[in-house]
Amino acid sequence: MIRESFAEIESEADELAQYFYGALFVVAPDCRDLFPVTMATQRSRLLRALVYVVQMVDRPDELVTFLGQLGRDHRKFAVVSRHYDAVGVALIAALKRFLKEKWTAEVESAWTSAYGLIAKAMREAAQAETGPAAWSATVLEHRRLSRDVALVKVRTEGLLPYRAGGYVSVEVPQRPRFWRYLSPANAPRGDGQLTFHVRAVPGGWVSGSIVNHTRPGDVWRLGPAMGVLNVRPTSTKGRLLMIGGGTGITPLLAILDDLSRWKRNPPVHLFFGGRRPEDLYALEELRRLASTSKWLTVTPVTEQGALSGGDRGTLAHAVTQRGTWENHDVLVSGSPPMIQATVAQLLARGIDLERISYDPFTLD
Repeated sequence: MIRESFAEIESEADELAQYFYGALFVVAPDCRDLFPVTMATQRSRLLRALVYVVQMVDRPDELVTFLGQLGRDHRKFAVVSRHYDAVGVALIAALKRFLKEKWTAEVESAWTSAYGLIAKAMREAAQAETGPAAWSATVLEHRRLSRDVALVKVRTEGLLPYRAGGYVSVEVPQRPRFWRYLSPANAPRGDGQLTFHVRAVPGGWVSGSIVNHTRPGDVWRLGPAMGVLNVRPTSTKGRLLMIGGGTGITPLLAILDDLSRWKRNPPVHLFFGGRRPEDLYALEELRRLASTSKWLTVTPVTEQGALSGGDRGTLAHAVTQRGTWENHDVLVSGSPPMIQATVAQLLARGIDLERISYDPFTLD
């Protein structure tokens, strides 16, 4: 019922999100201070979260894991119990308004029950967490890796626990209350240093600010780690296929950094793609690692222009043309459209969904 009812109003999702936030701020006016002045990106985040939950309703273990991470992450906003109640009231009001005559007692019961489980999972995870709600991090280095990509190295005040391949929410002083998700490009270290790669996207308030205006000495705030991309010796079934598009390569770099410290490595084939050769800003670093690591194979992929030893086309096309990838665990990272297209192609080729890992919320 949740899937079918959401499909009825998905074409009106922008208007639904706008109505939802209006209702939320009426029910709980103090919630408005938790959000930035402009709400456009925040509305898109709500839609992506709703779509993700709708997609995962029949995979409760994965959904509860995600909701637990989300609950711990929301501690940085000082969210309290009544805020969850207010969100539930606003969500049901918005769904009822847009579904109109299709808002039946059965549909209402399904959504009310679902939101109750969502709020319960988030509340319990937040209440069980004893670590910091957020970490301060001082910028140590800022330099350009390409025309529109910058490397930013920070050191946290206290160690922020995370697994290689995960991501964290970030708030920068130039854009207060605009939280964005970024993945460290390095495996955890004992000195608290994290390295991020950030691309300035057109119209990106935060990404443009980071690439163009961040300076050493700036103090960032980081939320707790999230994500499902990781590789552990006990979880790896065999060979690994990694697929990274643009700065989506960042969490995969962190995993490779971690793998390089293992005594025995699974064979890894990494596809790194971009529209043009200059978009593959980390290719030389990857090739240097591959030259000293027999377990790693790197294939660059470009849609326009050619690279030595590379493939032409989309990542989805290049990967499926190179092999069947049986007995591979697959990690996919990039923009939401790239992830969607690539996962669809892999599923069409018969790869089990249980062997494919991706995070749909890492890019804005």
